[in-house]
Amino acid sequence: MDSSKQTSGGLRPSESVDEKHAALVVIGTPIGNLADASERAVQELARADVILCEDTRHSATLLQHCGIHAPTTSYGSHNLRAKIPWILEQLRAGKRLALICDAGMPGISDPGALLIRAALDEQLPVEAIPGPNALLLALVLSGLPTDRFVFDGFLPHKKGRQTRLRQLAEEPRTIVLYESPHRLLKTLAELHEHLGDRQSSVARELTKLYEEVRRGKLSEHVEHFSKTAPRGEFVLVVAGTDYREWKSNTPERVA
Repeated sequence: MDSSKQTSGGLRPSESVDEKHAALVVIGTPIGNLADASERAVQELARADVILCEDTRHSATLLQHCGIHAPTTSYGSHNLRAKIPWILEQLRAGKRLALICDAGMPGISDPGALLIRAALDEQLPVEAIPGPNALLLALVLSGLPTDRFVFDGFLPHKKGRQTRLRQLAEEPRTIVLYESPHRLLKTLAELHEHLGDRQSSVARELTKLYEEVRRGKLSEHVEHFSKTAPRGEFVLVVAGTDYREWKSNTPERVA
């Protein structure tokens, strides 16, 4: 190991401006609260020759907040496959490209995963700057087991949906899902039907002004959102089949 690149504790120091080199830099950005943008993320955005945004209009708010003036271009699912060759050519030409999504870590339920794979297939350098992530925050806040979990993204809208639900019914690990407000009630009802009345949590608008985490049985969430229209983006966390065993082995609280 090159010790010149290490500091005490094994941390790699930030590169100076003259050390700038070509790479696709995957950057985690705030999921709501702009104050969660890390110093390192802001530095990397400022160094980028081009910033690849899932939606340039959405990212403009963050970039303005951070005082970033680098050129931007979109990579949404509508144009990514057609744009990948251009992006790869920029990397071959020595450009440093920052990849960000609308919120959180690019590549997680995000079309940026295709770009990352394409760059690696061409043996082009890919780096990553950690940042906020909705699924991990919701998992920690749920109070359900965190030692083993499975992230299943968004359930299929039609084809394969029932198969996926049957598979989740047998899943021993804690289950984490993303869901949109207009499909939330349907998904909760189907989870209740296929998995039974399990312990779960429903988190919405994490880190934002109206952040809310509801914990309880699936039936309780169905009842609540049948009366209250869902608003915002949601993360669902549902107990796996091993939940009762995990809970029985949890030390009792000290009085």
